[in-house]
Amino acid sequence: MSKNRKRGEEPAGQGAPGSSGLDPQIRDYVARSLQAHYESIVRAPVPDRFLTLLAELEEQEKKAGEGKDDERR
Repeated sequence: MSKNRKRGEEPAGQGAPGSSGLDPQIRDYVARSLQAHYESIVRAPVPDRFLTLLAELEEQEKKAGEGKDDERR
């Protein structure tokens, strides 16, 4: 047991479920910062290379699906 804690006392950040042990202002700041960062990522355009790869994957899936339909006949 840590010398700085009393018996039965939970370490910081390990209290009741849902409590972070952080000051509410710090927790709110971190939450707002994470949300702003997430929103900037979501709004960013999809790189052209990803769009090309997705189109190629769709084409391969379409061809694979057509091959399965031919096998059933």
